Amino acid sequence: MVSVGDSAPDFTAPKTDIDGDIESFTLSENLDDAPIVLAFFPAAFTGVCTTEMCTFRDQMANFDDIGATVYGISIDTPFTLSEFAEKNDLNFDLISDTNRNLIEAYDVEMDFADLGVYSVAKRAVFVVNADGEVTYEWVSDDPGVEPDYDAVEQAASKTVEEPSEAA
Repeated sequence: MVSVGDSAPDFTAPKTDIDGDIESFTLSENLDDAPIVLAFFPAAFTGVCTTEMCTFRDQMANFDDIGATVYGISIDTPFTLSEFAEKNDLNFDLISDTNRNLIEAYDVEMDFADLGVYSVAKRAVFVVNADGEVTYEWVSDDPGVEPDYDAVEQAASKTVEEPSEAA
């Protein structure tokens, strides 16, 4: 599993922006936007996932104030994520992991075997600094548990305050 102090696994995946446009996104090419909050969630249009993404939406001003960039990540298609963002008035971009490379790289894959649903994201949050290092990680084996949003914000804020080793 990816842990604090590890290099964040780099990836390229489709990103749906807040205007509904879909483009390619590569983590390593966007580290200037750090701290980067990667919020993995199992599936769009489900109860707890909608609540989680809407809570990030409602707290976005706090993340903006510290210069953090938030991305939601699920296995849904970019088109589904575009509709999900529009229906919920999300104010941050969503990344599509339909090929499941991200959930595998970050080791946050889970199954809902009793429902016949396999290889979805666990609810997990990683904060990545400008050097590509993971400075915060939270992973839940219970998809009904939401992250501690204040702890995520504090971790992102702390990441901003820490000088980059490259400086």
